[in-house]
Formats: sequence, C-alpha cells, structure tokens
Amino acid sequence: MLFEVWAPGAGRVALQWAGDRSDEPPVPLEPAPGRPGWWRADAPARDGDRYAFRLDDGPPRPDPRAARLPEGPGGPGAVVEHAGFAWRHPWPGRPLPGAVLYELHIGTYTPEGTFDAAAARLGHLADLGITHISLMPVCPFPGTHGWGYDGIAPWAVHEPYGGPDGLKRFVDAAHGHGLGVVLDVVHNHLGPSGNHLPEFGPYFTDAHHTPWGAAVNLDAPGSDEVRGYLIGSALGWLRDYRIDGLRLDAVHALHDDRAQHFLAELSAAVDALAAQLRRPLFLIAESDRNDPRTTAPRASGGLGLHAQWNDDFHHALHTALTGESHGYYADFARAPLAALAKTLTGGFFHDGGHSSFRGRRHGAPLDLRTTPPHRLLAYAQTHDQIGNRAHGDRLTAALSPGLLACAAALVLCSPFTPMLFMGEEWGARTPWQYFTDHPDPELAEAVRAGRRREFAAQEGGAAHGDGLDADWPDPQDPATRDRCVLDWAEPSAEPHAALLSWYRTLLALRRTHPALTDPDPSRTRLTHDASARWLLLRRGPVHLAVNLASEGTSTIPVGPAGASRFEAVAGWPRPLHPEADGTLHLPAEAAVVLVGDGAADGVGDGVGDVP
Repeated sequence: MLFEVWAPGAGRVALQWAGDRSDEPPVPLEPAPGRPGWWRADAPARDGDRYAFRLDDGPPRPDPRAARLPEGPGGPGAVVEHAGFAWRHPWPGRPLPGAVLYELHIGTYTPEGTFDAAAARLGHLADLGITHISLMPVCPFPGTHGWGYDGIAPWAVHEPYGGPDGLKRFVDAAHGHGLGVVLDVVHNHLGPSGNHLPEFGPYFTDAHHTPWGAAVNLDAPGSDEVRGYLIGSALGWLRDYRIDGLRLDAVHALHDDRAQHFLAELSAAVDALAAQLRRPLFLIAESDRNDPRTTAPRASGGLGLHAQWNDDFHHALHTALTGESHGYYADFARAPLAALAKTLTGGFFHDGGHSSFRGRRHGAPLDLRTTPPHRLLAYAQTHDQIGNRAHGDRLTAALSPGLLACAAALVLCSPFTPMLFMGEEWGARTPWQYFTDHPDPELAEAVRAGRRREFAAQEGGAAHGDGLDADWPDPQDPATRDRCVLDWAEPSAEPHAALLSWYRTLLALRRTHPALTDPDPSRTRLTHDASARWLLLRRGPVHLAVNLASEGTSTIPVGPAGASRFEAVAGWPRPLHPEADGTLHLPAEAAVVLVGDGAADGVGDGVGDVP
C-alpha cells in the first residue's frame, strides 16, 4: 500500500505503526520524485491497520488525509479500503432542481446518536416526501457529542457516529429509500483540539483572520497544496461515500485573493467528477454576502456553485411570524410582509440597499431570469437560526399550530428549493441548543464563557436580568445535548400529528403540481395587505393564501366573479373555497391552497400590493 504525506519543512519522515502493529519498526518515507514537499513509501497494510507519521523523529501524528481516526482527534489513523465496502443499492443520483432538503444532525436525530440508528428512521423521511437529507458535519471532533463545526480531520468520519463504514451504510440505506444525501463540510476553519496540521505544513496563514483565528491558507505560499487537500477531501465524499452534494459552511470566511477563487476551482473539480461518474453532483454555499456571483457560471466570472442558502427569506418570514426586530431582523421588521414579498419574487431582500445592521449597503440584485429560483434555499428554521438563540427555542415555542402551518406553506409553495430542520415537520418541542464535549478543561471553560457573553448580549438579555451570571444552558453539560434529542413519541400525538399530515399534504402537492417547481419567475406573483396581515402567492394556477393575523377573518381577492373555477386542494385548519365574487374569507392563522383550471390560471395578476 502506498503511504504519502505532504511535509515540506521536514528533513525526515517515518511511518509509525500503532495498535496491533505497534511493535513493528518504523518505515522511512522517501521524497516523492517531481513532487516537492511530498514523501512516500510502500508498505504492506490492510483495512483497519493503525498508523501515524513522525516528522524529524518527533511524536507520532495522525495522517492529515486519514480516512479514519479510531481513537479520535490527535490519535493514530487507520487504513480504510473504500473499494471493499459492499454497496447494496445502485444509485443514478438525484439532482437539485425539484428537491426538498431535510437538515439532520446524526447525534440528536435519535437517542443513540449513530448512523445506524438514524438509518432506521429513514422511512419516515421517505414517507414525508423529502428528496435529500442534509447531514450536519460528520468529521471527527473532540468528545462524543457536538455540532461538528469544530472538526479537525476533513478526510475522516466521527468514530462515535459509526466511522466510515457507518456513514456508507447510512448513505446506502438512504439511496435504498430513494433519498439523496448532502453533507455539510467546513473548509473555512478547523477545530483547535487535536489539530496538528501546522506541524506538517503551512495549512494556515496570518495574512487573513477569521472569527476562529488564523485563516486556512488559500492564497499564501504553499496554498496550492492546501487547496488540493480540501478539494481532494470534497471529491472523496462524493466518490468514495456516494454523497450527492456538499453544503459549504460560511464561504464568506474563505479568504482568497488569488485570480481563480478556491470555490471556482472546487466547483470545476466537482463538475468534472459528475461527468466522470455520470450522476448529478452539486455544491450549496452558506454565504451572507447576497452575491449573485456565488451561483453564476464560471464562464461569466462567477464561482459556479449550484445553490446557496437564502437567509433573507428566513429573516423576512421570521419577523412576519414572530414580530422580532432585534439584530439582523431590524431591517426586515420595518415592513415584514413587504420584505417577504420582495424575497419571494426577487430572491434577495438586501440587493444593494442600506442595511442598518451592517451600517452600509449590502448585496446586489439577483436576476431570477438567469439564476433559476431553485438555486436559492428557503427555510423557516435551520440549526443556525435556532441554535444560536440563547435557549435554542424553535418556532414551536412561540407560535400557534396555525402559524406553524402558514410557515410551512410559504416555504413549500415558494419558488425556491425548500429545506426543513429535523422535527420541524411535526412541530417538535425539543430545543436545539449549542453543545460541546471538549475533554480539554481550558477549552471547555473558554467555550462556556464565550457563549455566556454571546447570550447576555442578545436582545433583552441584560434588560431581563439575564446577564453573564444567568442560568444559560451549559454547552458542556451532557443534559444540554440530551434535551436536543428528538422525541419520537411526539409525531403520533396532537397537535403534532395534524401538523405532520399538513407537511405531507404540501409535499405531495409540490410533487404533483408542476407550477410549484416552475423556474419561470414571471409566473410567480404576490399580493399582500400589511395591516390585515394576509398574503396571496400565485404560482401559475396554484394560489396560496395565508392569514397571519392573530384574530379576525380576512377577505382576500383571489380572482374575479366565477372564481368557483378554483379547487381548494389543501387548507389549515380546513380547505375553503372562494365566494362567487372571487373573494376568499380566511380565518386568522389559517392557510389554503387553491388550484385553478386553465381559464383561472393567472386570475388576479393585475392586483397590486396593498400597503
């Protein structure tokens, strides 16, 4: 077996066996011909053999490209023979257009917190109507439980979840249910605990800084190899684990001043792999820049990514539902229904105008005629938007079942690619709080102190006596993680069962009515009344009416006389038909989906927004 490692500053490199082979002598590596800084050696090895590298007779360090770290971060790696895994289900792939994603955290989806336990629950998602599971990061991180964004080995899989074979079993089971799998990967930083990359080479640079410290080296000397390290990892997930797409965490923190941006190089490599494998592969960016170049084709100067999260849609929907106005919600809270209307029809809310939260102009206009709407992800809740709240409270904690139903309808009837957060489909009452399991006491206390400062600074914290000494959830307390585990008894009890049925109905409508996945932005029209708090979204013949008011019935002009041509195909709490004069009388905190016949398609398109 060939062992290779990039260590440009080393004078000597040796392969050190561990585990069952720890008594065997080290194997010296030789400089690789024609590859400056690379070392290599052929040595007999089999799947599971443990090993590490020693640089200049220093302590053994894990292979930066180890596919498995059976003893966790900082421990020796283990050989993984990917070709030896027995895949059961042929998989042609599943593209992003028309998809519905479901964000899932392996460690809290089930009490066991493993790939195999999560795989046993995949039937629920297939029955729900989901097309792709979006896994939160699964690279090794300290301890057993955590969000995964402090991983230290981007080629390996967290051992407590089930390691590499556990991930493959999960992906194979998902494909057996017809579900694609998207994996969240973190390229903008790596966790500090057990991270020995700086000993091997210039993986980080002080030329740029991030909220997590020194930036990953994407443009300084040695960056060719660092970029190759990250791109190789990304291609490995797609090739060796049969992952269908990657979600790229916080790409705005990828500092790169080179002519070809790292993301453009990555997207080109992924597109080439998709052509080679003959199945669709895609990249989804998390970006706060509202930059159309993120998903624009490389040929026209864009980065060539296939989609991006759209926090503007979330913020507009959140303020319309909750009335919150602190922090980055302030710009949306001034006129929340107008903000929601703008995002539903234009994609971005911040498209070059002033952002009071940032104190400057932000974003650029997005042309949905050239950027298909499926390239934006729409959601009411995500791990970030829930988990970065002090108590990790979901919308369920503040909203009635009716408003939760309205939120679901606006997400699933939007022109964008919808995404749900695990448990959202039944209105889960379990919180989603920030939790860690750092064995290092100093790091653990630093995390505690940092979260206390963040929570105390949140809107209303000090005003309500919730300052630094408040009883905030302790990230290191195992009970914090345990509170976040989904309660699988909830879906069969009311009001959860009714909400779950509503999600299933909406997802079925999305599959059966082509208008709900129509990429033509001219077919999406919107009318709203801010004072009465109703909104009418028209997607060709499909009309969604929602009443967000807490009381009273709203009269919504769906169409002219003869609107009986509309069929009420879904409704919360029940389907309602328009009157003969074309008006719909919709109770408070209710939603209805209407489908018109050919003659009714486009009825009411001349109705303007009501201020």
